[in-house]
Amino acid sequence: MIETLTLITLCMLYLIYFRPGKTPTLKNPLVIERVGRYHMTLASQLNLAQPFVEAIAARLGTASDAKAADHPTQLFEVRDKWVTSHGFDRYLLAITCKSGMLYFYAAPPFTQQKEKQVDDVYEYLHEQMHSFPLLRSVDIKQDDCWVETVAKVAIEQGINTSPLQF
Repeated sequence: MIETLTLITLCMLYLIYFRPGKTPTLKNPLVIERVGRYHMTLASQLNLAQPFVEAIAARLGTASDAKAADHPTQLFEVRDKWVTSHGFDRYLLAITCKSGMLYFYAAPPFTQQKEKQVDDVYEYLHEQMHSFPLLRSVDIKQDDCWVETVAKVAIEQGINTSPLQF
């Protein structure tokens, strides 16, 4: 009896310790909402971008001027080594703020043409977030705050980002 339990325990420990782990990709979009803080939508197979987006949300959530007012959508191109392992060399991340709540949307580029991909994401965001302003902000200070925050989080996590202009 004791030998059997010992053998089962050793087998379980072996499987837990030596089993190769791989984060499964999701076939459906991942939607996470932290009531009063942020709403995140990640396109299918971009679930590995969640820690990066949550780190940005945490930083922007603590910055008093980042959530002070409504903010037009800021778009970033993100190159993340973890997401690359699932077939995407980059993805696009849109961030906006409405009534003090942050909204994030991550999607792979719909086309390889750089000029066209921003237009495609703009159209998609306009359909999905029709009540949000999608024009460039005239508040350069607030834009710089968002760009700087995303850049800092990206550096900490070893991710490359660049803001895109509409």
